[in-house]
Amino acid sequence: MTTKEKVLKMLVEARGQAVSGEVLAAECGVSRAAVWKAVKALREAGSTIEGTTNGGYLLADNDIFTPELFSETFSTRFPELSDCHIECFKQIDSTNTYAKRLLAECENLRDSSGQLTEAGKKYHKAVIVAEKQTAGRGRLGRTFVSPEKTGIYISVIYAPEGGITNPARVTASAAVAICRAIKNVLGRLPEAANIEPQIKWINDIFVGGKKVCGVLAEGVANFESGMIEAAVVGMGINIKKNKTAFEGELADVVGTLEDALSQTSPDAPAPSISRVQLAAEIAGQVLNIFEEDSSSQAAHKAIIKEYKEASFLLGQELTVYPLIGDQKASYKATATDIDENAGLIVTLKDGSKKTLSSGEVTLKSSAVLK
Repeated sequence: MTTKEKVLKMLVEARGQAVSGEVLAAECGVSRAAVWKAVKALREAGSTIEGTTNGGYLLADNDIFTPELFSETFSTRFPELSDCHIECFKQIDSTNTYAKRLLAECENLRDSSGQLTEAGKKYHKAVIVAEKQTAGRGRLGRTFVSPEKTGIYISVIYAPEGGITNPARVTASAAVAICRAIKNVLGRLPEAANIEPQIKWINDIFVGGKKVCGVLAEGVANFESGMIEAAVVGMGINIKKNKTAFEGELADVVGTLEDALSQTSPDAPAPSISRVQLAAEIAGQVLNIFEEDSSSQAAHKAIIKEYKEASFLLGQELTVYPLIGDQKASYKATATDIDENAGLIVTLKDGSKKTLSSGEVTLKSSAVLK
């Protein structure tokens, strides 16, 4: 790490407390003058660093996101993933679109025997992170609102041996991993004592009764072999309040983690959630759960059990849209179970059952989202 990166890391870890130039110099192994140069460079790069009367430095905006800080946080939290290819952007069209471009530029992801090529190995478990998306995408080409300073947008590339055999399991595993990540990061905050992430089949994460995160899993196929060679899994999570971004109908459905924290402790000061820490935690948890899911049948069953426990649909009356957007094809049913492949089992009024592997469901009432 450079002196600038070390100084920024120490100021972030100080969590709003001043750190003396002497301490910074000693920890970085440089002179006070070198610390001053580093602080000046950080200020020029946009960091709000205040000088104090006793010669210390204070990071006024503790929610700093830089490529260096993300890489350091990610590799420290998940050392087993420290060799992963990482790219960070202030702004991008879509992290999923970019990840798919990276793979498209590879001449071959796998050789004739199905093994990953050098290019394939480079991008297997790659992490793409952005602070803003100008063309964020949800399922079925829907727009995913992705303003800056509000959320964080992540895509990971997963290209396991044998390819992707069950796309729904990829999405379900990612949803469980995101719930784990939210609980791990928010668990450090006293306001989060009653926060419990929930899953709406198959790809939405709710906190405090509103959607805070969506998952979009896309496959990269080899038409000659018929194999889905890799999965590109995109995740957008709303962290901070943004009244102008979520207007109209979105305001009734979409929420943020800070909104949820404020509901649990309305009289407490506004909570602060580190985008760097949450992004690193989500990326690491998602990549690790993919390996966990494929490690054994017992591990997979445990993940599905965790998915079911987080689901708020089971036992609820739903409207099922087997063809999304087709009102005529919709029907009423009750969510009964989730099978081992993350299919939603519903019971119709005549007692018959169906297993949904695609489509969309809506609740009869949102009152259950508590």
